[in-house]
Amino acid sequence: MDVQEVLKLADDIVFAKTGKHLNHLQEGILRGTWQRQKYPEIAKTCYRSEAHVKKVASKLWKLLSETLGEDINQSNFRYTVERWQLSIVSSHFGDNAQVGKFKVCGNNPESLETPNIEKQNQETSRKTQPKQRLDLGDAPEPNLFYNRTSELTTLKQWILENRTRLITIYGLSGIGKTALTLQLIPEIKHEFDYIIYRSLRNYPPLQTLQTNLIQFLCRGGAPVPAPAAEERATTGGLPLLEHLRSSRCLLILDDVQTIFTPRQLAGHYQPGYENYGIFFKQLAESSHNSCLILLSWEKPREIAPLEGENRPCKSLQLNGLGPEAGEIFREKRLAEEEKWSQLIDLYRGNPLWLNIVATMIQDLFGGSVSEFLSYDTLFLGDLESLLHQQCDRLFDSEKQVISWLASEVEPVEISKISANLELSPSALLQAVQSLGRRLLIEKVKQGEKTLFTLQPVLMEYVKNQFLKVG
Repeated sequence: MDVQEVLKLADDIVFAKTGKHLNHLQEGILRGTWQRQKYPEIAKTCYRSEAHVKKVASKLWKLLSETLGEDINQSNFRYTVERWQLSIVSSHFGDNAQVGKFKVCGNNPESLETPNIEKQNQETSRKTQPKQRLDLGDAPEPNLFYNRTSELTTLKQWILENRTRLITIYGLSGIGKTALTLQLIPEIKHEFDYIIYRSLRNYPPLQTLQTNLIQFLCRGGAPVPAPAAEERATTGGLPLLEHLRSSRCLLILDDVQTIFTPRQLAGHYQPGYENYGIFFKQLAESSHNSCLILLSWEKPREIAPLEGENRPCKSLQLNGLGPEAGEIFREKRLAEEEKWSQLIDLYRGNPLWLNIVATMIQDLFGGSVSEFLSYDTLFLGDLESLLHQQCDRLFDSEKQVISWLASEVEPVEISKISANLELSPSALLQAVQSLGRRLLIEKVKQGEKTLFTLQPVLMEYVKNQFLKVG
């Protein structure tokens, strides 16, 4: 009998008694006990306190004992289950054997005290009621997903194996952050009790967001009525963090950049939203078994000091697509496939940018990539409005840096930037670091040196917008 069979048997027993499935912590306790782990080790594996694990385990052993009619605890759990299995194997009653108040049919326990009609209703409820409770109301409709195998593998390793508590996925608008996350959800949803997707595009105060999340968790995954979302939650005094400890939750917050102040250095919160930074830091540093994913154009300032190879906080910088972006051009029926790689490089593999450019090439040049590339100027078209949204957020010192870089043909050292701008060393370094957090500046390694430049699309935009004469 392997651990999955044990968990299935226990889940069926608990559901028949309570109408509820095992939660993630209860499964962790049973799995650890089956593997002969002690409570301190189970607590460490489940990211809970030992006292909390013991409290939940005590209730679980009591429930199993009452249901099966014999005393069960951590010390005898495995021995008792193995004894049941031996009894079933040696029984002359085919696949049926009795365990306490249950008749075991294969791995499915049936209460001897439950009438058939009630049992059938319970079984129907068990099959139709999903164990995972999802609220993806704020998530957009999934777009076409292009190959992100390595990124998905990395995220699954962080979440499922490393038990990372806070993950930031950041990148330029249109790079595919949301599409990647929506692809990730079905691949890991079986590991969570709750999955909740929220957008910050309408600037919800932290208290409003937390109230809404707590209400959803308290209602067992039932939708929260719109008016109630603005009211204070009835939580029995439990803050959100305690709910994230008692259930394994995946929280996804999109559009995080909207709570940052525009025209300031990257990561400065708008007045009244500074407590979000404290909230993110708390979830990264506190012991719990849930995971928060942030999707943003720029990286929050609190994240970098919390990151490390063996620490429960990670960041994924999402870059553009490679050759797989050619699928975009096939959909748009562009000609001259041998020229596609040049387009991908110029627009840095950004799926949204490539879709816009491919549409423009089809509309203006009949799908001829070579005719489009024959122009000396990199045509932006509808990309200008997207780039304006990004660059309109820049601080004055950042604008000075990218304006000067746009005038340079080759990547340059930071000392050369300093020599040509009237910025103090501190202001310059802050500006370059902030541009890096926004992914609006590219670093190029040349031997032992690190050089800086702009990607072609941004360079063309800056020339058009910031360097106009008159």
